[in-house]
Amino acid sequence: MYLEKILSPDDVKKLSRDELKLLAGEMREALIGKLSMHGGHCGPNLGFVEAAIALHYVFDSPADKIIYDVSHQSYSHKMLTGRNEAFLNPLKYDDVSGYTDPKESEHDFFNIGHTSTSISLASGLAKARDLKHERYNVIAVIGDGSLSGGEALEGLDFAASELNSNFIVIVNDNDMSIAENHGGLYTNLKKLRETRGNSECNLFKALGYEYRFVADGNDLNQVIETLKEVRNCAHPVVVHMVTQKGRGYAPAEKDREAWHWHEPFDIASGELKSRGNRESYDGILTDYLMKKAGSDEKVAVITAATPMVMGMDRAKREKLGNQFIDVGIAEEHAMAMSSGLAAGGAKPIFGVYSTFLQRTYDQIAQDVCINSNAVTVLVYLASVNGMNDVTHIGYYDIPMIANIPNLVYLAPTCREELVSMCDWAVEQNRYPVFIRVPVGGVESANRSISTDYSELNRYEVLSHGDTVAILGLGNFLKLGRETAALISSELNIEATLINPRYITGTDDELLENLKKEHRIVVTLEDGVLDGGFGEKIARFYGRSDIKVLNYGLKKEILDRYNADEVMRKNRLVPSLILEDVKKILG
Repeated sequence: MYLEKILSPDDVKKLSRDELKLLAGEMREALIGKLSMHGGHCGPNLGFVEAAIALHYVFDSPADKIIYDVSHQSYSHKMLTGRNEAFLNPLKYDDVSGYTDPKESEHDFFNIGHTSTSISLASGLAKARDLKHERYNVIAVIGDGSLSGGEALEGLDFAASELNSNFIVIVNDNDMSIAENHGGLYTNLKKLRETRGNSECNLFKALGYEYRFVADGNDLNQVIETLKEVRNCAHPVVVHMVTQKGRGYAPAEKDREAWHWHEPFDIASGELKSRGNRESYDGILTDYLMKKAGSDEKVAVITAATPMVMGMDRAKREKLGNQFIDVGIAEEHAMAMSSGLAAGGAKPIFGVYSTFLQRTYDQIAQDVCINSNAVTVLVYLASVNGMNDVTHIGYYDIPMIANIPNLVYLAPTCREELVSMCDWAVEQNRYPVFIRVPVGGVESANRSISTDYSELNRYEVLSHGDTVAILGLGNFLKLGRETAALISSELNIEATLINPRYITGTDDELLENLKKEHRIVVTLEDGVLDGGFGEKIARFYGRSDIKVLNYGLKKEILDRYNADEVMRKNRLVPSLILEDVKKILG
């Protein structure tokens, strides 16, 4: 076995070409083995094995700097840089993340999990090198899907004309983003593939790059020889290599979209090891969107290259036709385009993971809110129980979104409220409305649900009590209900339970009335406290005798955390909240 003996890139350089091919086979076997048990980015990594080997065979990492965009294709790189045990030994699978991380290795230069960044980051390294009069190669690896991101195009534009020194961009072209590619850029890439790099229309040459084409990026010899030719170049170069997404595993080759990222699976059949048939909020929204678009041709369902965030598989996308819009990995464009759609009389619904919404702050504030355009944005996985990689944390959304003027941010707590809020948002034309899609098991209302949310910031009182009032926002209404029950049983106090519904404002009349019979107000939010919902409530009561206990998450950088542990550390547990209430009540 070769892979188990690879402790650094120096060991790669000692192998013959034939041995390198055997190494590639072992790496694919290890990838499939780990992914089948652990899950992860499958297709991109299987397709980049030979390229990763070639990069470490030709270049001298870490002296030469290899920057991986979004890190979806960095697993092979990790295997070759002293981390092979994390792919060979199941007990070590969690020793590395799914993304490059400087804390793991000197061969990783950035913690990268959001796309389209590698060229900009690498250009900064190259410029720093030049300012210090040093000599080494800087290589930015980027997938064709990531090229649609504005930052990638900005980086390409800058580096071509402003870096008159060594700078190498590896374009890993597997003719796919997460789903299929969209946009005119990909028409050019297709022409370049079909002409083996000889099309007169060449984006990279037009920008000023020297251009090299590798017809088979899974042929080690082709890749190695091309990289040798551009090593130590004195000017910017693009190496455009065509690879096969999912290479070496038949199910991943056949269905490249489904196998971009995959849950644990049976290797022989490709079937999921566990099938979840439980109803989900995501599925409820998928059904709503299909029905809404089917009954109203003005509805436009929008994604930024993540259609499955809204459950839009290929069949559903085809059924929606031109009412489904995939802008590629370009969240900024999706947000601004949504504003334009609303201004033109359409009904845009943009679904996006909370972690990627961060990129659109300027468009939300400028293009959407200042213009008061009725855009509906569905914010997914905004929760401590969402994604937990450091680059994909989703619970910073409340301070970011809820403090922009002229925006309504709603927090539904059950299936009926989710659908009702969505329908109101889509049909009204006064406000941009963001909806924090609940996370966790589906709850039912068992009460009448409002269909009109135009009277802003009116909270819903679910049960009237005294002494203690609990405001359970969105996902944490359930926690509020459990806490109220514990207070009742332990202290014989019937707490008032409130569903705030609106994240963006305070119900001043209700909050004022609570002063009459309450001593403590507890706020619970599934997000960071700094700049969050609870602080608004605390500010309201600042000059009164009411004691306010804000519960949420500490502002800190977490990586691959255990959600239950984080909740307990932040006292987001009924028994710990009870302790705090007892101290105040004496």
